Amino acid sequence: MLNGKTIAFLVAPEGVEQVELTEPWKAVKQAGGTPVLVSTDPGQIQAFHHLDKADTFAVDDTVDTADPAAFDGLVLPGGVANPDRLRMVPQAVRFVRAFFDAGKPVAAICHAPWTLVEADVVRGRTLTSWPSLQTDLRNAGANWVDQEVVVDTAGPSTLVTSRKPDDLKAFCQAATDALGQ
Repeated sequence: MLNGKTIAFLVAPEGVEQVELTEPWKAVKQAGGTPVLVSTDPGQIQAFHHLDKADTFAVDDTVDTADPAAFDGLVLPGGVANPDRLRMVPQAVRFVRAFFDAGKPVAAICHAPWTLVEADVVRGRTLTSWPSLQTDLRNAGANWVDQEVVVDTAGPSTLVTSRKPDDLKAFCQAATDALGQ
């Protein structure tokens, strides 16, 4: 379903929730796609299991050199610190915005929609997230709902969102379906 498609996974150098990176990554690979780890800094990223350090992963490309046009879609894993750091890096915000401007599918889980708020791409969209983001998302013009997974096709690109790691099975299925379109 994703044969021949290259999917960017954007994460900060540290703070990504490991399972929210590894499970969608595995789903993209199992669907025949090529996942690419993009970060703000070269080298390795440090993943976390909530507040505890987990594994490290090699960065394939950085936001200052990666071309959004080279990708067929974008996945934004969560973790509290991850999107908070990404939204402070203008190149990361522009990278995210480029996928919406090009009408490419984007999937974001847990705290990842904070980066979407900074990119100003949630206005008029229906999405979900970790519950603590609902006020930020509503203030940015989104319709926030408390659901396992939301697939919004009302904008220039399909937007798939989920709340938390417990939603990963539904999130991975909806994300690979959207990324395969």
